[in-house]
Order: sequence, then structure tokens, then C-alpha cells
Amino acid sequence: MWDDGTTGAQERVVDPQLRLQQALDLAYRYLARRDRTVSEVRTQLEHKRVEPSTIDDVVAELTELGYLDDARYAQRYAEDRRTLDGWGPDRIERKLVALGLSRELIAQALSARDAADELDAAVAVLQRRFREPADDPKGRERALGVLVRKGYDLELAYDAVRRFERARA
Repeated sequence: MWDDGTTGAQERVVDPQLRLQQALDLAYRYLARRDRTVSEVRTQLEHKRVEPSTIDDVVAELTELGYLDDARYAQRYAEDRRTLDGWGPDRIERKLVALGLSRELIAQALSARDAADELDAAVAVLQRRFREPADDPKGRERALGVLVRKGYDLELAYDAVRRFERARA
């Protein structure tokens, strides 16, 4: 890691404690904006040219202090995307995988809702998106496409479109 001194010159920091503190400062600033995954923090520190052993120490300390918790992150992210954006489990899973979370943590986060809850959420998406149910095949396909793009399983999307049509009939 490089030390940006007041003279503008960059020197290699030799003291391990100082290196750790500077890396922690970078990580804290990165975490100040929003929660992050361990993978995101690692990538950010690598981008800032922090040494791998120092990154390991930073991640260990931040995890111990509770600033980094991938399980908590996955749970909150899944619930926020469900509630705020109407995302289905497939889309949430794809995003969490891209953020570097393990399949196990993703499965735990997505298991908070059962099939009935997912169906209710999909119907709610349709209610927000469409004033009235479609009365033609093209409109049904459009409604189905909305749900699939939101990340709902195709079979569940079909069920949601049918329930939406029955509820408005």
C-alpha cells in the first residue's frame, strides 16, 4: 500500500501496524456509504494496492467487529429487493452471486419466503404495474414477461397472472 504524504510523494509504508491502520481507514471509508460484502471490500482494497496479507487482517478485524457480515448482507439485500423493487428469487440470486456471496448464504437468504409468499409478491407486482388484467394473449404475455424479468420462476409467473385475472374478474 502507498502512503500519500503531504508532499505528494508516494512511499512504501514499512510499518505493519501503520499499513494495517491505513488499510482499515480505506475500508471504513468504503463501508461508510453502504453495507458491503467481504468480496467487495477485498476487491476495493486490491484496487487500492493493499497487500494481500493486510487485506486478510482488515477483513478479519471488520468481521470480528461486525462491520462485515455476508449472511446479514444477503438477508437484508434479498428483503430490500423483494420489498422495494418487487424482485423475484432468481434475480436476487443472480445479483448476490455477482456480489461474491456463497451459494449457501444465498439459499439461506432466499428461504425466508415460501412459495405462497412469492406468489403473493408476484401478484402485487402485477397490481402495481397494470391497472386491469389483460384480456388478450398479448397482454398476458406482457404481464408474464414483466414477472420473468423481475426474477420470478416461469411457473410461478403463470400462476400469478392467473390469480391476478381471477382477482379482478
